[in-house]
Amino acid sequence: MKTLSFLLKHIDYTEIIGDEQYDILSVEFDSRQIHQADNEKVTSIYIAQRGTQADGHLFIPQAIGNGAKVIICEQVPQDINPSVTYIRVNNSSIALGKLASAYYDFPSQKLKLVGITGTNGKTTTVTLLHQLFMSLGYPTGLISTIVNKIENKEIPSTHTTPDALALNKLLAQMVDAGCEFCFMEVSSHAICQYRIEGLSFVGAIFSNITHDHLDFHKTFSNYIQAKKAFFDHLPKTAFALTNMDDKNGRVMVQNSQAVIKTYSLNTDADMKGVILDNGFEGLHLKINGQEVFFHLSGKFNAYNLLAIYGTAVSLGVPSDEVLLKMSALTTAEGRFEVIRNGQGGVAIVDYAHTPDALQNVLSTIHDITQNREEILTVVGCGGNRDALKRPIMAEIACRYSHRVILTSDNPRLEDPNQILCDMEAGIPIESKQNVLIIENRHEAIKTASMMMRDHGVILIAGKGHEKYQDIQGIKHHFDDTEEIKNNWNINK
Repeated sequence: MKTLSFLLKHIDYTEIIGDEQYDILSVEFDSRQIHQADNEKVTSIYIAQRGTQADGHLFIPQAIGNGAKVIICEQVPQDINPSVTYIRVNNSSIALGKLASAYYDFPSQKLKLVGITGTNGKTTTVTLLHQLFMSLGYPTGLISTIVNKIENKEIPSTHTTPDALALNKLLAQMVDAGCEFCFMEVSSHAICQYRIEGLSFVGAIFSNITHDHLDFHKTFSNYIQAKKAFFDHLPKTAFALTNMDDKNGRVMVQNSQAVIKTYSLNTDADMKGVILDNGFEGLHLKINGQEVFFHLSGKFNAYNLLAIYGTAVSLGVPSDEVLLKMSALTTAEGRFEVIRNGQGGVAIVDYAHTPDALQNVLSTIHDITQNREEILTVVGCGGNRDALKRPIMAEIACRYSHRVILTSDNPRLEDPNQILCDMEAGIPIESKQNVLIIENRHEAIKTASMMMRDHGVILIAGKGHEKYQDIQGIKHHFDDTEEIKNNWNINK
């Protein structure tokens, strides 16, 4: 248990009203999580955050009613309770991150924490880094979109980057378990919402940046600046590994104090890769002059592998040892996951839900098949998200596929048929006869499996690892991999 006076040393505040002599039972930003303590000098801290959905200041009375005697807020209430301590700060979210770190004994300082940001490739990269370092014999943690892990123990994941309290609690559990490393996805939302405030990173990776999340960031410039802020705040002792083949790769690190390292397929870089062969079975690459075969397919995975290699070498692992262990890595669930029907047909299940990701996956399929097999793409777009990309996604699917089925993804609170209308606007005139619109995703995948010719390829894009379909606020069980295997009578 920490004292209030100890925690206050680690945040910036402008005013304190009331007693500082408290032992802190917990730090909370949800008033419903606060409970009355038995001792009057023991309490929970309630932090009133201004969120996108609600203003936590409105719940200060409820927090006090539930037992909170310390309130951290940006605006002190007019009606002050004399038995409550009020601490005014300029930004409650920044205070939450720093308090969470201090409350859990600064766990990010007790292991080597590496974060990756970018539009695509984050989950694959951190998942494979976790695999790699576990195979090298290091106890390692993972924080990803799919799952969080403490060594091999899985903990369900609900966000790309957890909130500051959950994040520091998870890191503390990793420290207690003896983890030496942790690899985590860092979303642009998390950066803007200060969820990573107070964390100490030894390294950061930039994968790429493309059209996504403009529903939140409003402009592409804001999106770039959100990603860049991660690198701007790295210490001199950290490394910043950036993709030189992305036009914003240099921008990301231009103001970073960290040691800059680069990777590329197209130009000179610290980690230089050359694709020698690319097939459904994997990639044959030359990395810094050494040839290695990897069990991952596609140019986009060549970039992921370069990022993994660069990270491991930057963390002090010998190059030869890194490449040997990397050659045994297997793909993350729902990321270019290859399923064969035993009769020459192939299905690819992939999380591609942005125009760039969809184009990358379809380009990879084209590279592998050399246009010898028919490609049928099943794709949709999520609801309550960036609507501008919907016609673009449909156009890309048509451009790279012989036939296309537009279907529902996670419509969330939107009408799926309206989403499909938005997508339909992107279908080129010459492609209309090759496009079906089937709103029911189960029926769409079933139809695709029936339509596919021998030796053809079906791409089922958009949901990847997800095991649900979000419809009107309810998550219904749905698994793209399970669907295609059931249609092909393949045992899971």
